[in-house]
Amino acid sequence: MSRLTHLDEQGAARMVDVGGKTETVREALAGGRITMSAEARDAIAAGAVAKGDVLAVARIAGIMAAKRTSDLIPLCHPLPLSKVTLELSIEDDGVSAQAIVATSGRTGVEMEALTAVSAALLTVYDMAKALDKRMTIGDIRLLKKTGGKSGDFVA
Repeated sequence: MSRLTHLDEQGAARMVDVGGKTETVREALAGGRITMSAEARDAIAAGAVAKGDVLAVARIAGIMAAKRTSDLIPLCHPLPLSKVTLELSIEDDGVSAQAIVATSGRTGVEMEALTAVSAALLTVYDMAKALDKRMTIGDIRLLKKTGGKSGDFVA
């Protein structure tokens, strides 16, 4: 098993020193979904949710969250992001989200992509909870990453 990089020799949490790493272009794609009632899905699709345009607000929330990942996840480095895109799609039983995040830096952007998807889906829940409190957020995962020492990954 590989050594956990966020633990020191004594097992204490630490922020990884990336100072000696080479800067490379790094990109990550993450996805997730929220399932809901047909009533909630139809209201979102029609733009008929009382709080406003659910998908537009969720997209902005996801982008903003990606930019603040190091404030939310304790050992993440603050990164200068060069790209954050968030696509939300209405599906038969809910909404899916996919985020692409990129940077040129010394550490990857997987956490930023995962945070973007999570915040976007939480925002969908918040805006539509009056229609369906049983919505379920899930399947949030890294789908692809490129760049860095560990190389490329595709789920």
